[in-house]
Amino acid sequence: FCRLKENITVANYRYANEEDIKRAVKTAKEDMDGWREKGLKARHKILSEVAKNIRRSRNRLIGAAAANTGKIFTEADIEVSEAIDFVEYYPHSLYAFDNCHNLEHSGKGVGLVISPWNFPIAIPCGGISASLAAGNTVIFKPASAAVYVAWELCKCFWDAGISKNVLQFVPCSGSSVGEKLTLNSDVDFIILTGGTDTGLSILSKRPNVYLAAETGGKNATIVTAMSDRDQAIKNVILSAFGNAGQKCSATSLLILEDEVYRDENFKKQLADTAKSFATGSVWEFKNKMSRLIAHPSGDLKRALTTLEHGETWALKPEILEDNPYLWAPGIKWDISPGSYTHTTEFFGPVLGVMRAKNLRHAIDLANQTGYGLTSGLESLDKREQEIWKENICAGNLYINRGTTGAIVLRQPFGGMKKSALGAGIKAGGPNYCVQFANIEETPYPVTEAIKEENYLLRLTSEWDNKILSGKFGKYASDIRKVIRAVKSYTYNAEREFYCEKDYFHLRGQDNIVRYLKFKNVLIRVDKADSLFEVLAMAAAAKIAGASPILSLPSGLDNEVIEFLKSTYGKAFLKGISVKNETEEDILKYIPNQIERIRYASFERVSDAVFKKAAETGFYIARSNVMCEGRVELVNYFKEQAICDTYHRYGNLGERSFI
Repeated sequence: FCRLKENITVANYRYANEEDIKRAVKTAKEDMDGWREKGLKARHKILSEVAKNIRRSRNRLIGAAAANTGKIFTEADIEVSEAIDFVEYYPHSLYAFDNCHNLEHSGKGVGLVISPWNFPIAIPCGGISASLAAGNTVIFKPASAAVYVAWELCKCFWDAGISKNVLQFVPCSGSSVGEKLTLNSDVDFIILTGGTDTGLSILSKRPNVYLAAETGGKNATIVTAMSDRDQAIKNVILSAFGNAGQKCSATSLLILEDEVYRDENFKKQLADTAKSFATGSVWEFKNKMSRLIAHPSGDLKRALTTLEHGETWALKPEILEDNPYLWAPGIKWDISPGSYTHTTEFFGPVLGVMRAKNLRHAIDLANQTGYGLTSGLESLDKREQEIWKENICAGNLYINRGTTGAIVLRQPFGGMKKSALGAGIKAGGPNYCVQFANIEETPYPVTEAIKEENYLLRLTSEWDNKILSGKFGKYASDIRKVIRAVKSYTYNAEREFYCEKDYFHLRGQDNIVRYLKFKNVLIRVDKADSLFEVLAMAAAAKIAGASPILSLPSGLDNEVIEFLKSTYGKAFLKGISVKNETEEDILKYIPNQIERIRYASFERVSDAVFKKAAETGFYIARSNVMCEGRVELVNYFKEQAICDTYHRYGNLGERSFI
């Protein structure tokens, strides 16, 4: 499979046709085997058997990945472990919601999982297991270049007792027959890992579909003068050329502070290390990099064969063994800001090197790519680390280590900007699985002691007493719910969303999971919204730390507006901007003037808003408004994971004494 003359067939398969697609969707919707009727514990028990099967099938899965996609054994082995983690963790993550006495959750219905070829074991396993754990039936469309691996993975599920009606294996052409799946209204949500263009194409044809997509990356590692340069080179080479650079998380851009950029020894050592990165057949275990998935074409071919203006080769990539699939690593030097190499994702073994005047300049260059998946910093200076963490825009941050190899819950994975389409909830994190469930709520959430004080909490506490005296009249029921919601939002904000968490506490490495607030959130009011929904959304955005804008339809005059104009309403909206706007005004906000738009339900978002948002993948939050803060507040934060390897060669430094 590595040399053209060795034409070996490892598997044969047939593409699904349009009739197969119709049958698959019909079967998934009917759920004749009753998967959706099973409770979480029953689903968890079966998925635990799946995890056992994956452990037993490690050798077959690794071999399939090697033969089918050219993935070296050591990288495929890591994938198997990640797949097991997904299957084990996702049911556990749902208990946080299942144990809330006021919540009931059930599957959305039919989930479509579209997986890539570059991580043919872990990524599809994650999408399938999250969907099944949440109570959905699943149609699995694997990448055409990784069908054999996908088949071996599916057998691990089927052999555990998950029927072929519940998990359907449907290989098909994505550009033709596959559209019959993505456009089918009976498919309730889509999990995609692939190119940004693919995700936008799906949204352009079905703008209102719930799409959870991990997409492309143009990921930068910054090396400052305060770095351990030997360590930096090791981390960068592994991140750039692991799996032949065919990772969305790969370092494809190296930004060097001026002093490092001018260090000729650093340049020589970087090129020598890449040159010695053993490349060849996947079946020769000395190799660290094997073949490309296909002949280079388009952007990748241009990157491997052409220099842009001002660029030079620090290491010129070459075809090995007369095999057009097999390329040695390449390093481009003198990349210009804003150039093709600076901003284009190549998805192959090419590393571009840029010069920055200082750290802040380097951060600006990294943020200019438009992507925001992973980012790395090589610096031993804690002051530089803090500046970088607060200003770099990426979902997964890595300090003094490689930018690939996220681990379930330790470093939940997912990006920002062009690197994520949908709600941006990170795979392998505590909120990922529940987004594929419908949640029903019965009043009221229970909150424990609240430490944080805020204006809305104090105000609604005063209202609590006034309800008994009949001050709120016809609004009393909604106000009672708002009071409980504000308490729940405040409690969950301080317990979950305000704090940074390290679930593992590894000696030598911090793994921080944190939530970042949106700068602003637009709350779009609809004539069908209840007073509770309007006040709850505004309160959630305020408590989350955003600058809320309450957007009222021009000319709307109902009981909600009447309350908002009252003394009580004005007191509640203190510090919240209120505007009267048409829908045309709302369209102007998308995508650059606002970070998040919140509607009270899916049905109240117009086709025009969905269509405008789909042009750039802007996410419209439209789940039903909840009293329960653990659920509602997810709509008002971005998720970020930070991995900081603070030891140096096993030496913990000042933290040896902690």
